[in-house]
Amino acid sequence: MSSDKKQAAPNGNGRAGARDGALGNMAREALESYFHTLNGHKPEELYDLVIGEVEKPLFRAVLDYTGGNQSQAADILGINRGTLRKKLRRHGLLD
Repeated sequence: MSSDKKQAAPNGNGRAGARDGALGNMAREALESYFHTLNGHKPEELYDLVIGEVEKPLFRAVLDYTGGNQSQAADILGINRGTLRKKLRRHGLLD
């Protein structure tokens, strides 16, 4: 590989990931926009709100990437297959 080509930089846990924290930047921008819409009101249960909004599309995207293979999806997500199936059931994503 030539010296002018860049490889994906590892993320904080030593694995190859998005460059420059692209997902983190997008999440931060979305949260800043969300806070702006609150017009000074205090957000409640923000963690559950964010996880609820992000988890289902994350699972859909990973399952699409693996062609529906739950074992591969669980491995990519870093969770066990049983946990994945429980979460898929909760989100109505099991066939």
